[in-house]
Amino acid sequence: MSKTDKPRPELVLASASPRRLDLLRQAGIEPDRVAPADIDESPLRDETPRRLALRLAVEKAAAAAVHAPEAVVLGADTVVCVGRRVLPKAETEAEARQCLTLLSGRAHKVLTGIAAVAPDGRKASRLVETRLHVKRLTKAEIEAYVASGEWKGKAGGYGIQGRAGAFILSLEGSYTGVVGLPLYETVNLLSGLGWRA
Repeated sequence: MSKTDKPRPELVLASASPRRLDLLRQAGIEPDRVAPADIDESPLRDETPRRLALRLAVEKAAAAAVHAPEAVVLGADTVVCVGRRVLPKAETEAEARQCLTLLSGRAHKVLTGIAAVAPDGRKASRLVETRLHVKRLTKAEIEAYVASGEWKGKAGGYGIQGRAGAFILSLEGSYTGVVGLPLYETVNLLSGLGWRA
């Protein structure tokens, strides 16, 4: 390092998602800290799914940056929607069943917002949209997936990286965005703020 080079700031991931951490590691990025931001994730009145995903990512990054002013802070949020209807992060079997029944035989979108805050106050954000089509699911397939427990805590009641990958007829967009963090866009976002792996 020359005298003019500054040491690279720490990278803080403002997310409790183990999938996002795994994805960053897949890209050769190891956050210095994981500091999930505790914010209200309820949609605002008349808020579109696109605006919701981006707003929550920005708010997560901003909330975590308050406690890590010398770091680059990365926030993300994933929203699954059918039209303007936002599907929940399934917490019960009934919610998972409802999500899968709604998605069966239909197209839907997965919207992942990413946002970063640099130590000098610069901010950057991006929304990545992926369109997916789910095959028509039988009741037995839905029940078997619900029994697997893979849906727990996942937006839209499924995880594409597990058994539900076999339900997807087509995907247009970012596979890693559906998992929870679009890697191409994330690496470019961090690079634009001066943080490089």
